[in-house]
Amino acid sequence: MEAISLIVGLGNPGSEYARTRHNAGFWFIDALAEKYQARWNTDKKLQAETAKITVSGHSMHLLKPLTFMNVSGRPVVAGLHYWKIDPAACLLVHDELDLAPGTARLKFDGGHGGQNGLRDTMAQLGHGGFHRLRIGIGHPGHKDKVTPWVLGRPGAEDAVAILQAVDTAIGVVPMLADGRINDAMKQLHTPAAK
Repeated sequence: MEAISLIVGLGNPGSEYARTRHNAGFWFIDALAEKYQARWNTDKKLQAETAKITVSGHSMHLLKPLTFMNVSGRPVVAGLHYWKIDPAACLLVHDELDLAPGTARLKFDGGHGGQNGLRDTMAQLGHGGFHRLRIGIGHPGHKDKVTPWVLGRPGAEDAVAILQAVDTAIGVVPMLADGRINDAMKQLHTPAAK
C-alpha cells in the first residue's frame, strides 16, 4: 500500500470553532505539527495553512483548509495537484459521530457518512479513493441534535478522551509514512489502543 505523504486535518477556521467536536481533525493536525516542531505557513493559493514534517526519514505535507468544512474539498484537491500527490497517498482526518470519544480508526475509501468535509472532497475528486482517520466524538442520540452537537464543545471527560485518541493516532504516523497502513490499522483497532 502506498505511503501517506499528505495529511489533511478537517475543521472550521476561526477561534469560535477551535475546540468544537467538528474540529477534531484540526486537534489532530495541530498536535502532530507540534510534536514534529513544524511551522505553519498560510498559502493563499491553496486556501490553506501548510507545513512540512519529516517522519522516519520521509517527508510529509500537512494541510489545514482555511475554507469552511463544507467546501474543504477545494484546498485538499489543490494541495494534491500542487504537490503531485496521488489521492491514495492522502489521509483526511475528521470527526466521526459513529465512534465513541477516545476511539480512532483508519479506513480507505467508502462513503462520506454525512461528513461534509468528506462529501465535498469526494465531489471535487469524483471518488473516495483516499485514506481517512476517524476521530470519535460520539453521537447525541438523535439526528435533530447532530448540528449543535458537532458545533459544540465536548465536556471535560470527552475532551480528554478525544485528545487521548489523537495522541494514540499520532503514534501510528511513522507506520503511515513507511507505507505500513495495515500495521497502523492493527495497532489502532486493537482494544489496547483505545
